[in-house]
Order: sequence, then structure tokens, then C-alpha cells
Amino acid sequence: MFKSLIKKSIVFFLIVFIQFNAQSQNAVKLVSRKDSIFLYYNQQIILKARLSEKIQSFNIQQNSQVINGANYQLINISAANFNKFELVANVMGSEESIACESDPRINGLKVVRNTIGQSHSLLNNAIYERKHDWLLSFDAVYPKLVINAEASFNYSIHFTGTELIIRFKPNYYQKHRGLSYFNPEQYSVWKKPVVGWCSWFAYFNKVTELDVKKTADVLSNKLAPFGLNYVQIDDGYQQTPIGMPETWLETNKKFPSGLSALSKYIQSKGLTPALWTNVAFNDSAAAYAHKELFVRNENGNPAIGNWIGYSMDGLNPKAIQTLITPVYKELNKEGWQYIKLDALRHLKYEGYNSNSAYFLQKKANRNEAYRNIVRAVRNETGKDHFLMACWGIRPELVGIVDGCRIGNDGYSYAGLAQFNSYNNIIWRNDPDHIELSPKEAYRSCVATSLTGSLFMLTDKAEVYENSKLIEAAKRSIPVLYTQPAQVYDVDPSRSALIAQADVEMSGSGPRPFDASSSTTTGLFSLEINKPFENWVVLGRLDDRDQTISVKDLGLNDQKEYLLFEFWRKEFRGIVKKQFNPGTIDSNFHCQVFCLREKQNHPQLLATNRHISCGALEIESMQWNNRQLNGSSTLVADDVYTMYIYEPEGYSNTKFTALNADVLKNEKEGMIRKISLRSKNNTTVNWAIDYIAN
Repeated sequence: MFKSLIKKSIVFFLIVFIQFNAQSQNAVKLVSRKDSIFLYYNQQIILKARLSEKIQSFNIQQNSQVINGANYQLINISAANFNKFELVANVMGSEESIACESDPRINGLKVVRNTIGQSHSLLNNAIYERKHDWLLSFDAVYPKLVINAEASFNYSIHFTGTELIIRFKPNYYQKHRGLSYFNPEQYSVWKKPVVGWCSWFAYFNKVTELDVKKTADVLSNKLAPFGLNYVQIDDGYQQTPIGMPETWLETNKKFPSGLSALSKYIQSKGLTPALWTNVAFNDSAAAYAHKELFVRNENGNPAIGNWIGYSMDGLNPKAIQTLITPVYKELNKEGWQYIKLDALRHLKYEGYNSNSAYFLQKKANRNEAYRNIVRAVRNETGKDHFLMACWGIRPELVGIVDGCRIGNDGYSYAGLAQFNSYNNIIWRNDPDHIELSPKEAYRSCVATSLTGSLFMLTDKAEVYENSKLIEAAKRSIPVLYTQPAQVYDVDPSRSALIAQADVEMSGSGPRPFDASSSTTTGLFSLEINKPFENWVVLGRLDDRDQTISVKDLGLNDQKEYLLFEFWRKEFRGIVKKQFNPGTIDSNFHCQVFCLREKQNHPQLLATNRHISCGALEIESMQWNNRQLNGSSTLVADDVYTMYIYEPEGYSNTKFTALNADVLKNEKEGMIRKISLRSKNNTTVNWAIDYIAN
């Protein structure tokens, strides 16, 4: 009788499920037979699961609901009489899929998690498929659920327990997260490093051609070898009042050589030219002479607003052809390969939202008009050049811009926790320019690098010539391509209000949905997955968390880990379950810890090249037949140091390195320190042979 009821409930459940989704644009279908369950989306199988018993032994329930346009699909699987069962499954994703956390945990530290390569974290409970924008998650308590990333972007799921809830959310970022313009099949995120210098906080609008050239000279020598590639001129080169295209293309007296010559000069230094522009129009005479090119008020005159002046009319192709196309076509021709597009918040708020009647009268969508302006810039710059939107969160421009300045003027790592789920899924987050000040240099560089965000310095050239603080930048660049390991924001206080961007009428300061200057965590972790090893790097930017649980970092708290602090180059011992990070050194105002699973043989702890502790420059590494060997890419004339953990019984060594001079090979306690240097940028093959006593 009981089995008969279960069979009937399953049949009914499947009929309801299929009927409901047959009406959906993106069809979801669940099929169960014998001991297996299959989930289809858009006629493609995305989940196949095998249960430990026949399907008749389980109670399977389903609930489908559309809430505010977002489709929620829930499947509940439980064994009869609360018996434990086992589920083994595979999820099929594309090359843009990631293993991740779907929702914040109730307990545990708040840590902003990112990953290089496919994540193996024990915190993962979901698969996010960016290419088709769906999220498939599994409700289970650590460590009852294990997700392993395998070859060809397939994921194996192993669950043991009495109940499992599977949640499927199609159109996750588009519908569930409110980013209506997110259509990932139409664009890819920018994957190359974006590391550069911006003139703004160094010189503001007083910047001169000589300032830019001098800075390019210094950067090409001091930081370009380590991964800095862009030199961006900000406000101060153009004519004023800003108006017709010539005010952008014909420079003022502080830039006598002109933009084309300056672009060539920057390129001659091995750097990439980058330029600030904006969408404001302040020439009233030109605006009234060409009224038809602008949004107009009830009197038929060009509407004027603070910060934006007169707003270009994105509904009028002639406005775009006259005011946008000539500027960016010429800048592209001159070699400007990074465009920072400013005043976008003012065009939207003071320009379009404040004049909504103009668009209503034309029965037009003002967001589409707005996108037309920026899309025209994109069309001229080309997809192979970086386009950065400035400033404040711009949900209307998703899919057009490569990066977005997520907060106010001045660097703040808070936004990297408030919009962590956007970074390298929606666009590249820009926390604003980094000043190498004694208090903030190391913290800012750490947060930006570990999150894989946009990294732009903004100091006078003398800082890079004379200050020891340049070390913070050297060891944090280039920024490696990361992906978020959480598809929720660790601090959701800002992103939860993003819909309000459509009603604001003033952009004079930060709005409730823009990134703020403070946040709920100072912990940023980067999980690194390489063919030769997996490890975790943790950045601690303040002292609010006094005890760090390895479980909160996604590690197995039954294993032992080697702990190394990067800035102090200090081995902190062998840890299990948790560790005390200690007092933050006032020389750095932050800490960077590297955690590697302890082996029973010598192993690399870290290198000094980059805060990723070897992820940047180590191309290969292995332990075999009492030999630790690998290959590392060295920067010319930069001392490269490896820190090796050597347990008892491994003290008699022979070290060899090809293409580099060995400067130091010494041991203190259980740590061997080996320093190399090469006169050229080169790859060095090295080996440590451990000779039996």
C-alpha cells in the first residue's frame, strides 16, 4: 500500500512538473526511472543521479514557482522511515561553468572566496553555468555533500544522508539577481590582466604631457617587468567646455604634442595607452545650435542637469553619429586601447531619469536609449579594447562594458565584498585607483589582486622611483584571472538595492546601491588549483577575526596544513582545525597566509614573486624519487626566493638551477630558503635532490 502511494505521487509529481514547464520559455524536465533521476534543461541533460535503492523506496516531491519573474524549481528526495541513502550524480556544464557556494552559511566566518581553476572547496554546494545562466544547488550540511570538478567541466556529486533538496534556478543572474540585461551567450568577460596607472589622484586635472611621459618612463622600468601594462590619462588633457568632438580630439596647451603622439610615446615604452573620456556636454552654444541632438525639456530646449550639462539623445542616430562616433573612431585609430567612460551615472540620473517625460512622450525605453550611447562607444573601440564604465553600479550597461567602477572616488575594498559575485561573471570590478600610502598600499594591493579585480595605481612618478612601498605593487601584479567561488554577495547590503538605480535623479554622491567604504568582512581567500598542486591563499585586511577555522576556508579540518605568512616571510607552523593569525604587522597593515596540505616529504611553502605563493610563475613542479623539481619564470635582475618545508630525514641536499645564479641556499629549522637571480626574463628549471643519510 505504502509503495503504491509513493508510485502514484511520483507519477503525479512528474506530470505536474512537465506540464508546468512546458509553458515555460526555458523548458525544464525531470525524468525518474528505476534507481536514477535525470534533469533536462532546454532539451540538454544537465544532471543524472543514481540512488542507492530503487526509486520506489523514496519519497520525491517537487515544487515549481515563479516569484517576481524568477523561476524556482525544487526537488526534495527522502528515504522512507528517515533511512540514510546515497546519491551519486554528475552535472554537465560548459567551459564557463564553476563549482561554487549558492547561499551564505548561517554559521562560520564571512570570507570573500575566489578561485583560480576549478574549485575543489568543501564549501561548494552548487554548480553555476554562466554560458546558459543557470544555478543548480544541493542543500546538505558539510561534509555530507562533496562536489568534485572533473575533466571536460563535468562535476561529480556524492551525497549521504536522509534528505536532499535540489534547487534549480534558470536565468539566475538575469532574473533571480535582477540583472535583466545579462545575456552571457552574447558576450564573454575580459580574461586578460588589467594592471595600470591612472593620472587622477596623482595630478588631478592639472596633469600635463610631461607628467605622463615621465611616469611612463618610470613605470616601464620599475613595474612593467612585473606585469603593469596600461598608462591611463585622466581628466585634464581635453579642451573646455567639453562639447563637440574637437574638444576631445584637439588637446589643450598642457598637451602640446597631441593625443596621437602621446599614444605612440606610451607604446614606445612597452606600455598600452589608456584614456579617460566622459559623456557630459557643457558647451551651451553648441547645444542650442544643435537642439535635435539632445534630450529636451517641456519648452523644447536642451535639458540641463548638474554634472552632465546637456544630455545626448540616445534615441537619435544623428546624435550618436555626430557626437560619439567621430571621437572614439579617431581614438581607436590613434592607438588608445583602454577607454574609461565617465559621467555615466549623471547621464542616467540627471539626464534620462530626470527627464522621463521626454522618453514617455516618444514611447521609448530610456534604458535602451542609454545603452545606445555606450554601445556606440563600444562599437568604435572594438571588443579587443577594454571599456570601463564610471562610476557606481551600472546594471543598465551589463553586456556592453568590460569593467565597472563600483563605488565612489577613492579606493575601497568594501565593494569587493558587496559585489563579489559580479566580478568576472558580469564584468571586471573596479574598486578605484590604488595609492601606495604607508597605511593602505599593502591592503589595497592584496584585496585587488586576490579578487582578480581591476588594478590601477595612481601615484606621482617619484613614488615608484624612491618609495619602498612599490614592493606592495610588485608582489601583487599581474592580477591573475579569478572567478568567484560564491554566487551571492558576502555583504548583500548594496546589491540588494540595485533596482533603485532606475529611479535616481541625482548622482552627486554615493547611492544606497553603490559600493560603500566599509563592509562586514576583511577576509579574502583565493583557492588556487594547478595541475601540480592545490592550495589556498588568505588575505586578512583587519583584525576583527581572531581565530581562523580551516573549515571556513573550504579545507578539511581532519588534515594538517603548513601555514606561511607571505609579507613577513614567516613559517607559522603546522595547523589543524584552526589557527590564530596573530597581530597584524604595522609595516604592512594586513596579512597574507598560504596554506598547503602537509605531505610526508619536502614541499614548496611559497615563493616571493607574487602573493599567490607560486601560482603566477611556477609552470610545473613534482616530487619524485627523493627529488623536488620544477620550473619557474623569473623577472630579470629580481631576486627570486623559494621557501621549502623539509621534515625530518631530508636535510642532505644538492640543488641545481639552469639559467640562473644561486645566491643563497640555507636552512633554518625546517625551512630551506633558496634565492636565485637571472640577468634576463627566463624560465629556470630547478631541482633539489635529497640524498639518503
